[in-house]
Amino acid sequence: MHDIIEAVILGVLTGGVYALMASGQTLIFGVMRVINLAQGALVVVAAFLAYTLFGRFHIDPFLAILITTPILFLIGVAIQWLFLRPLRADDLAEMSLLVTFAVALGLEGILTLVYKTDYRSIKPVYANDSFVVLGYRITTVRLYAFLLSLAALGVLYLVLYRTRLGRALRATVQNPTAAQLLGVEAKRVSAMGFGLGAATAAAAGSVFGVVYPFNPNSHYDLISRLLSIVILGGLGSVGGAVLGAVVMGVVSSVVAVVASPTWADFSFFVVLIAVLLVRPQGFFGMRLRGAA
Repeated sequence: MHDIIEAVILGVLTGGVYALMASGQTLIFGVMRVINLAQGALVVVAAFLAYTLFGRFHIDPFLAILITTPILFLIGVAIQWLFLRPLRADDLAEMSLLVTFAVALGLEGILTLVYKTDYRSIKPVYANDSFVVLGYRITTVRLYAFLLSLAALGVLYLVLYRTRLGRALRATVQNPTAAQLLGVEAKRVSAMGFGLGAATAAAAGSVFGVVYPFNPNSHYDLISRLLSIVILGGLGSVGGAVLGAVVMGVVSSVVAVVASPTWADFSFFVVLIAVLLVRPQGFFGMRLRGAA
């Protein structure tokens, strides 16, 4: 029982990290109806930026977020403005998959040229520290990563619900046509929304780089997990993405202890399929127009 409870704690901490990654993914879908296959690559880019800042300038990876966030925001805006904005509205849903996947491959290629394909990791002085609470061991890095993820999600919440940009983004998510009729500039909001979604990758990248080893190819595994979380939580729902990420983390961690680590990832997909059979739109998603 002790091991299971410890696994649940680990799962919640891990889920918080993935929640941050998936929140940007689902925000972009909500605003633009675009499934961003480059989100995993953006997380890896942020991880390498944090790695470089730590290795060359000795900047703590969690503080490096103050530098990487505006960089990733600008990269996100540039991706939307250069590659997605020119697409016709009728073709956006289909073509965006190809375009964002091409962007992911381009980012992977650049990272490979600069860093090669070796696995890297960010190891601050507290990387191996841990402490015990009520008999359960918690690693310091994972706790910091979880707290940082909560803080970043809190900032995202404030942006969405306490700013003019946030109101425009939420209006676009709920009813794009009505938002435009009320004066919301769709192109500007789309660019800012994509940039904000990419900015979440900055915090997620630093956290990811401290907790897991990574290389330029790591985005393939990341994007499969993020898409699963977004689908489980409900397309366009940030709250659903958070819940889906925690479910993924807890299920995977518990199964790894009870059965085998080999079955951990597979078990999550079993839960995903089971939920979709009962509720096809996910936890908090809305049924798509035309759905039965």
